[in-house]
Amino acid sequence: MSSPEPRDELEGTEQPFVTHLIELRDRLVRSVIAILVCFGALALWPGPAALYDMLAAPLVAHLPAGTTLIATNVISPFLVPLKITLMAAFLLALPVVLYQVWAFVAPGLYSHEKKLVLPLVIASTVLFLIGVAFCYFFVFGKVFAFIQGFAPKSITAAPDIEAYLGFVLTMFVAFGAAFEVPVAIVVLARMGVVTTEQLKSWRGYFIVVAFIVAAIVTPPDVISQLALAIPMCILYEVGIWSAKLFIKHTKTPDAAAEER
Repeated sequence: MSSPEPRDELEGTEQPFVTHLIELRDRLVRSVIAILVCFGALALWPGPAALYDMLAAPLVAHLPAGTTLIATNVISPFLVPLKITLMAAFLLALPVVLYQVWAFVAPGLYSHEKKLVLPLVIASTVLFLIGVAFCYFFVFGKVFAFIQGFAPKSITAAPDIEAYLGFVLTMFVAFGAAFEVPVAIVVLARMGVVTTEQLKSWRGYFIVVAFIVAAIVTPPDVISQLALAIPMCILYEVGIWSAKLFIKHTKTPDAAAEER
């Protein structure tokens, strides 16, 4: 007698398309409200001006005594600190935003897929924030010291605040994205695009790619390039180890049954 076919976990959970749109709208609204609440709190304390001073501190510390940043646009002193406050508010509200994303997609996932998605959401958030913090607390000081060390004595460095904001955002995104290497490896390995054995054999190629990327996205100094390339190489190894662990613990029920 043939055994009955296994029942689909998601059978009977389908909802009308309009219902999905309404839920998506509600979760987007909640995410925006969370960001606005954080923005309002940061605007009250420590305030947009203080936040920009904190962001500019690594650069100001390496400028000649008495030198400050300048604003070449009339509204820059008002607009740039607000942009910084909004960026900080988004980072502060990121757990809420990611929870809303997770809550929206979770009903359409199988139980073994949920085991994969939630840890990856948490890991990607933590790794991105670690990359930003590493850039701010370590890399900026080394980069600005190198740049000012090469500046001629006849030049007074007075960077524009908008240009500095653009530089900071570029570096934050570069380091935050670079620290996502383990997450990318886990996803590719779990989807079957690559295997852990292939990843091990490509280790040498990745090291070359990491140094090329570091040379492109960082200023032309050895310290900042090494500060980006070396963590990427370490995180590549972490990604291979994590991929093995995730594949082992997030197998489909059918695959798990076949191994028994």
